[in-house]
Amino acid sequence: MNPRKKREKVVAEITATHLRMLMQEQGRFLDQQQALAFLNEGDRAYIMWMQMMIAGENYVKSVLTQNSLGSDGTTA
Repeated sequence: MNPRKKREKVVAEITATHLRMLMQEQGRFLDQQQALAFLNEGDRAYIMWMQMMIAGENYVKSVLTQNSLGSDGTTA
């Protein structure tokens, strides 16, 4: 395993390769061009980005909440 790097910015994305793997898990097939067309259709990429931002914010909030409370429920 590679050592962890300190990051100022984290980028999360769904790539055409990820999409093709998800479809394959469902027993369906997409070629590279179909996957790119799906990801770039309309506002889909922006909507996915917004959903990932919301999920990331919720995750960070939950970690901060867990880390800010002591075992007796008081703030650390």
